[in-house]
Amino acid sequence: MVEQSSEVVSEPDEPAVALTDTHPGRAPVEQRLAQALAGLLDTGHVPVDGHFFTDLGANSLVMAQFCARIRKQPDLPSPTMKDIYRHPTIRSLAAALGATMPTDAPPAPPAPEPDPDPGPRRKRWDHLLCGTLQLLAFLGYSLVSGYVTATGYEWIATGKGLADVYLRSLLFGGVAFVALCAFPIAAKWLLVGRWRPAEFPVWSPAYLRFWLVKVLIHANPMVFLTGTPLYVLYLRALGARIGKGVTILTHSVPVCTDLLTIGAGTVIRKDSFLLGYRARAGHIQTGRITLGTDVFVGEKTVLDIDTTMGHGAQLGHSSALHRGQAVPDGEHWHGSPAEPTTTDYVRAAPAHCGTARRFWFGLGTLVQLFVLYIPLAVGGLYMLFTQIPAIGKRLDPTTTALSWPELVSDALLLSLVLFFGFVVLGLLALYTLPRLLGLVVRPDRTYPLYGPHYALHRATARMTNVKFFAWLFGDSSYIVFHLRGLGYDLSRVEQTGSNFGTEVQHETPLLVTVGSGTMVADGLSILNADFSSTSFRLSRVSIGPHNFLGNNIAYPAGGRTGDNCLLATKVMIPLDGQVREGVGLLGSPCFEIPRSVDRDTRFDHFRTGDTLRRRLAAKNRYNLRSMALMLFVRWLHTFWLTLFGLASVDLYGVLGHVVIAGYLAFTLVFSTAYYILVERWLASFRALRPRLCSIYEPYFWWHERLWKVPDHFLNIYNGTPFKSLVWRLLGVRIGSRVFDDGCYLTERTLTTIGDECTLNAGSKIQCHSQEDGTFKSDGTTLGARCTLGVAAHVHYGVTMGDGSVLAPDAFLMKGEEVPPNARWGGNPAVDMPEPDSRPAGPGRAKPTTDAAAATVS
Repeated sequence: MVEQSSEVVSEPDEPAVALTDTHPGRAPVEQRLAQALAGLLDTGHVPVDGHFFTDLGANSLVMAQFCARIRKQPDLPSPTMKDIYRHPTIRSLAAALGATMPTDAPPAPPAPEPDPDPGPRRKRWDHLLCGTLQLLAFLGYSLVSGYVTATGYEWIATGKGLADVYLRSLLFGGVAFVALCAFPIAAKWLLVGRWRPAEFPVWSPAYLRFWLVKVLIHANPMVFLTGTPLYVLYLRALGARIGKGVTILTHSVPVCTDLLTIGAGTVIRKDSFLLGYRARAGHIQTGRITLGTDVFVGEKTVLDIDTTMGHGAQLGHSSALHRGQAVPDGEHWHGSPAEPTTTDYVRAAPAHCGTARRFWFGLGTLVQLFVLYIPLAVGGLYMLFTQIPAIGKRLDPTTTALSWPELVSDALLLSLVLFFGFVVLGLLALYTLPRLLGLVVRPDRTYPLYGPHYALHRATARMTNVKFFAWLFGDSSYIVFHLRGLGYDLSRVEQTGSNFGTEVQHETPLLVTVGSGTMVADGLSILNADFSSTSFRLSRVSIGPHNFLGNNIAYPAGGRTGDNCLLATKVMIPLDGQVREGVGLLGSPCFEIPRSVDRDTRFDHFRTGDTLRRRLAAKNRYNLRSMALMLFVRWLHTFWLTLFGLASVDLYGVLGHVVIAGYLAFTLVFSTAYYILVERWLASFRALRPRLCSIYEPYFWWHERLWKVPDHFLNIYNGTPFKSLVWRLLGVRIGSRVFDDGCYLTERTLTTIGDECTLNAGSKIQCHSQEDGTFKSDGTTLGARCTLGVAAHVHYGVTMGDGSVLAPDAFLMKGEEVPPNARWGGNPAVDMPEPDSRPAGPGRAKPTTDAAAATVS
């Protein structure tokens, strides 16, 4: 770690400045606060009117440690990071917290919501038994899939001529598609029946049934039809009560569908979570989510269990409703947890879109699917098997088994053609087709949903958001050329070598403007499409020059930010008020913070003149080698899978249908082991160390290379004991019986997770930060039995005490220390009593009976 004094500060128990009062309990708040801060800044005197950031040179990490130190003194009022930014001097902070120390004993804190009764401690055999049964379920599913696939292709192979093969492919593929859609429905009703509000421990028989249904629903091909009326019908078949004219754009599939009620005319934007369940302290809790008629749910939102939105209510982007929250009829709320606002988030005028239009769009989607896509996928794969000599001669029963040199040469040729053909043809398609489609769907025009314009818009969004190419070009200078090829307007680019990360998505790339000198980290979602329940409209999104955007940000059209802004991780972009310029924005709802501090300018000499040119040229060369290496890594993986596939075809005549099932299971294990080995090899089988450096130093370039190692295979293990095993192999220091329902760790070897922790879907532990040209990383530790809520985000340098809980959609900032058994929530996260213990008020309105009775027809 570079510069210990500013990034990682020791925590001595003794004050840095001697107390002048013999009774510290009665000392003024100002003096006590100044003494605590002086110890962190390693100085003998802190002026009470000195600005924390501009005068004293502190930074957010130091101030987070300052807040943690104050919280350890129960006779001092506890500040939050929001207090620090709003009152950036000792004097103003003391005035805000209270002029003098309380003379009486401090009042007892509000009683937190009791954790679920853990009952007897889970025994290891429960954990192992559940994992064993999950493995057997996967193997059984693979065996059945292999048998059906082999039988179907044997039947297709008896076809006479192209037309016969097409008809057989249509029939077999259509029946298989219907079966894949119907099987999760049948399994849900047979294994669970109707979901009810309940609570049960993970790894139990009840959890096993829950997991089976969840996995089958998530693996369903209907997931690809989100945004169409067919998806709504599918959720109804699973038990959800959904009214007419509902538009659901999120790919996060509800699991406990019987507990979901959505009134007519409701719009739910993408990347929203309304699962109907959550994990807490080793238990699954299920609860109702009720949305009235004409409700709007924004992008990147979380609806916890037992939440309600009344008729005509709105929940803004980057917001969350915590358990027990209810938005009254007609009110607009935003923030995490949500609170009332006057902002209107529905910005597309209504259009005529009746039942007939939805019916014909759904019917057209089915016809297109069954007549074109399914026969092309099934029959095309068969034609590939028969027409390519490398495969066709193996399917010929008269062909004798070929030698390994012949297998290797065939696999080499086939994998090269398939992999690099996809890369070349994919880039050509991406740089041409969206521009042609953009000639039809024009900006600032309102189009009805479920028509030809909507279909073209969906095609553009899906095509241009293919993750492979952003992964390949991201975190390098070459992402600029890729985004320009897609249609981004990047003004006059000030090349930094890290203008964009590897994860950026949009509604359309043709209506994005990013100002000169702006840098974007990962997870940016550009919302240049507005939706109502009947219409959509495309609008240009403009991000000003010399901005820095942190992780996981949804930037909507009309965002009120201008030049030279720092937009912090998970910030909610304002849509009203004055245009913010020359400031930082943090939180949801957002508030202003300093644009930069002294620590962020210490590497400015790397960013100008000859030094920048030399360092940037060196970084570009390094990034080119990283891109070539990662292409080779992914092609090599394709080669091995192709080789195993050809070998399986050779063995098919001997072992029959079991070969296909074995191939599915073997490729999963092989892919997991392969990418684990690649990542550990790149890291020289050593753990990362905390760092503070410039993005123009070789260490950062190497760190970027680690981010490019594919890890998409991790999601397959969600909710199983095998996820913890994979994390451990990747270098995570992880305890026993950890329940991981979909957490993501960016720096595995900097992460420590205690025994029996509970990690919810969409949660993330990010042990690094990048602000402009400065990169920081440090370890994060979760104690035993901690819980991370749905979509919670934990930054670097964080410590969570045993049994602590982080609420859904919370952002736990760098350097924070959460005491044992505490519950924190919000963005940024603070100590937060449970909803039931709070009085009614902003963010705690009581449910309305009208909202609970949302119209469903």
